[in-house]
Amino acid sequence: MTLTKEDIFALAKKTSEDVTALDLIHSRHDAMIAKTVEWAKINTGSWNAVGLESFAPLLVEAFGELDAVVESHKTPAIEKINNQGDKTYFQSGPVITVTSRSDAPVQVVMTGHYDTVFPEGTFEDIKDIGDGKLNGPGLADMKGGIVVMLEALKAFEAGPHKDKLGYSITLSPDEETGNFASAPFIAKAAKTAHIGLTFEPAMESGAMSGGRKGSAIYDIVFKGLASHAGRAPEAGRSAILAAAEFALGVEKLDAAMDTVTFNVGAIDGGNAVNIVPDNAVLRLGIRAPDQTRADLAVRSLQTLLKKVLKRDGISAQMIGSFYRPPKPRNAAQSRLFEVVDATAGALGLSLTFQDTGGVCEGNNVFQAGTPNIDTLGVRGGNIHSSDEFVVLDSFAERAGLTTLILNRLADGRIDAAHIKSLMD
Repeated sequence: MTLTKEDIFALAKKTSEDVTALDLIHSRHDAMIAKTVEWAKINTGSWNAVGLESFAPLLVEAFGELDAVVESHKTPAIEKINNQGDKTYFQSGPVITVTSRSDAPVQVVMTGHYDTVFPEGTFEDIKDIGDGKLNGPGLADMKGGIVVMLEALKAFEAGPHKDKLGYSITLSPDEETGNFASAPFIAKAAKTAHIGLTFEPAMESGAMSGGRKGSAIYDIVFKGLASHAGRAPEAGRSAILAAAEFALGVEKLDAAMDTVTFNVGAIDGGNAVNIVPDNAVLRLGIRAPDQTRADLAVRSLQTLLKKVLKRDGISAQMIGSFYRPPKPRNAAQSRLFEVVDATAGALGLSLTFQDTGGVCEGNNVFQAGTPNIDTLGVRGGNIHSSDEFVVLDSFAERAGLTTLILNRLADGRIDAAHIKSLMD
């Protein structure tokens, strides 16, 4: 059932409280940009433990300005598979949680990440590239989004509906590598919330993500038998050739499954060319639009691996999972898209929601049973590259949109409990 004209009018109408909040946000526009630039100058690549640890206290301090309890949590080390197929462990930065008014009638979960994809020393300059844009690491993805979240909450808490809405925020240090340390925090916060808001960047045009595929990461560790490639090649069993056979089989799976994508990202292993390689690690990513196809993809991989293991002297171990389940459109998501679009009408905006193969913490929130909007951050583009940019006039726009959503959730114009019930 779509919204009535009366519903749309009510959501698009700006109350005096809305106007006051928007004025406050616009007065903070330059400060939002300055804070984002300041934060982007600190490298927080996902594997930069020192950078993550040094940045986390800045988040604790910034979110301490809210009427909320802010905590920093050390997490268990993240398991990694090295190029020899052995398990290693990485201690990521802390998860930051922010909790306020857990007894309020409306509960919102908010998520964001402070890690970026850029290792220390690879992309550090921040430049004005004209046309109202800045280029720099994490400006859009997603330190700008965290600033938008913070300023929207400040504006909301300055208004009259504060006590009607509570929230739980998870700021993670490992989103770009899968949320393996922070996922339990997100799940716990999401399970008790009515609605989720995540602050990944919107597209430059303002378009937002609709349905999302699920994502899997697998490391397939192949073991063979080393031997001298000149004196006794027949005595060896090549793990790299087994991995290559598996990779060619994955290519056929990718061609056969229209809506599922498989990508062999790397094959690591071996040593000198005069040694038959006894180890190889194949790095594989999968995207699937729903759980049925995700399960089929995994079964197909297992069948392929059994075929490869018919090679004499080869063993293998498949390590990984669909760490982010699919986030398809359903009745709850569709209704949430409608009310957010109608709310954007108060800002003179018309939103579009485009399905994507990309994944984010919105997938995790959906898995916990909570409908969510996951691209409420700044507008930008070319993320995950040295051409990443942010559109400067989107800071006030996106913070304003979030504040209006919060106002409507609190005053009942957006019926959070009803939307949540549509997940059943």
